[in-house]
Amino acid sequence: MDTTANNIHFDINGFCNFCNDFIRRNEILNKSNNSLNSLVDKIKKDGKNKDYDCIIGISGGIDSSYVLVKAIELGLRPLAVHMDNGWNSELAQNNIFHIIEKLNIDLYTHVIEWEEYRNLMNAFFSADVIDIELLYDNAMTAVNYNLASKYGIKYILSGSNNATEGMNMPEGWNWFKFDYQNIKDIAYKHGNVKIKSFPYINTSKKLYFNLIKQIRWVPFLDYFEYNKDEAIKILENDFNYKKYPYKHYESIFTRFYQGYILPEKFNVDKRKLHLSTLVISNQLSREEAISIISSSPYPTKVELSEDIDYFLKKMKWNKIMLEDYIKRKENPHLKYKSELKFYNLFYKNKKSFWYSFLYRIYKKIIIK
Repeated sequence: MDTTANNIHFDINGFCNFCNDFIRRNEILNKSNNSLNSLVDKIKKDGKNKDYDCIIGISGGIDSSYVLVKAIELGLRPLAVHMDNGWNSELAQNNIFHIIEKLNIDLYTHVIEWEEYRNLMNAFFSADVIDIELLYDNAMTAVNYNLASKYGIKYILSGSNNATEGMNMPEGWNWFKFDYQNIKDIAYKHGNVKIKSFPYINTSKKLYFNLIKQIRWVPFLDYFEYNKDEAIKILENDFNYKKYPYKHYESIFTRFYQGYILPEKFNVDKRKLHLSTLVISNQLSREEAISIISSSPYPTKVELSEDIDYFLKKMKWNKIMLEDYIKRKENPHLKYKSELKFYNLFYKNKKSFWYSFLYRIYKKIIIK
């Protein structure tokens, strides 16, 4: 981590706030009562006599793939859920196929309506905001919650985890993922895009799923010691899995976004965050991380050129449009309408007064 993170500061020992915060959270997590056996028992109990007892979103990446493997190993009955936003790499599709086939589990794939999604992406590009992946992350989260609600499932097991991605995101490097109002305003002001089929989630829907439906989003890998290298070996040996050069590169757009757009337009290299997390969790040496970060986010210039060509063709752009976009000044997400303040009332901390208040009303009125 370095001063490209605006809110970084260092203590007298030279450690930055991102590392110190991560270490503190790790200590709290290790002392918590997160019992894997207890969680698995609850999932099985709540899922009894249902088609599935949990939802697991799968992208083809290492973390989500390993969640599926561990869930089956522990005797759970997951419904695997994949959202295809039109940017899947062939490698990701093959990884998903091999894992689903070998584990013999059901897979639900939600295919985004491409023209609407492309129009939304172009609106975000025109807005010059940083978090273009807000679109995918919001829709993916919505699809998982919607399916859990449909099947009466209480648990969504996520590949998000403290060991490999637990370091705080620097201020301004992304945007919060439930801001559908932000999506709508950007879509309206940059092309008057009509949102018809986009599967979205906002703060109100999240409250409904969490409070009324009692659906939990569980960082499953935090319930046991998770080592990325060991997970890769298991996936490669048992499921013919092919790994990617960097985190989240299973999507062609994510690869292009993190490997080219973020560093070129926004001076953000997310590898700093991902690699620093691995260093602090003792899964990578600092020297190895520095060696990796000194190289290009793309393995070769040829692969970057291929991704640029693919992006231009798929988005119906030309090179001049891309060059103009990269040169333009960034705009903050808060230039547009947002439900951030509303969201923070309920979710800024786990002891939110308003969240607890709504839950007490729910227990007294709805349950009775």
